[in-house]
Amino acid sequence: MTPPDILQRIVDQKWREIEAREARVSMEEMAVRATKARAPRGFLSALRSKVAAGEPAVIAEIKKASPSRGVIREHFIPKDIARSYEKGGAACLSVLTDVTFFQGADDYLAEARDATSLPVLRKDFTVADYQVYEARALGADCILLIVGILDEERLRTLNRCAVSLGMDVLVEVHDAQELEVALAIGPALVGVNNRNLKTFETNLATTFELSGRIPSGALVVTESGIHTADDVRKMRQRGICSFLVGEAFMRAEDPGSQLRAMFYAQAGDTTS
Repeated sequence: MTPPDILQRIVDQKWREIEAREARVSMEEMAVRATKARAPRGFLSALRSKVAAGEPAVIAEIKKASPSRGVIREHFIPKDIARSYEKGGAACLSVLTDVTFFQGADDYLAEARDATSLPVLRKDFTVADYQVYEARALGADCILLIVGILDEERLRTLNRCAVSLGMDVLVEVHDAQELEVALAIGPALVGVNNRNLKTFETNLATTFELSGRIPSGALVVTESGIHTADDVRKMRQRGICSFLVGEAFMRAEDPGSQLRAMFYAQAGDTTS
């Protein structure tokens, strides 16, 4: 994630984008497009299937750049990256679609999804119903809802909208206070971001601390700070089997091979 001031700038920009996009395609038309999109592939079920098989459930991210790191991957062809991830054993894909701050694009999501059979998360800063319909119209199987930028009422509304369209929802939290808000809506999928929004540092202990407060019926996804096979081992030894990883893969020549090296080379030494 990003520092608070950048986060607020992103949210402000999102509202401007929504206004501009809705001027081009109305909410009503976008809702129609959403209902006509190809059926969702089952994001949560794909993760659960991996976990049930005793394998790591990896959401592999396709991300060209970030506000803090700049361009992460120069040679950026989403369909090739997606195929590499699928070959490497990913359960799902995550595609950054934010244009202004992450150099993403809606087309990247469609391109990645068309290239594989994997379910896809639209990784963006969702603050309005319009974006939920837009995500489904693009073919997204899951959306991200970041508790840090949403109050409980808005979180509940957006979650309900996504579920009504057949999508899954990854509800992201950074601390205990945000987790309390998230749990109020009964999420099936909770992402714990190990990055502290104030210090910008990552600490895997965040997942260890918060996961114990999450009901067993919800699947926990650890996010940020997973860079090595040892990080994976530590998580799996604590019963955390679902991961969202991007930068560690994006910097590798072959992202899928890096995924396999991190998550499968030592799979026999882990517990699930």
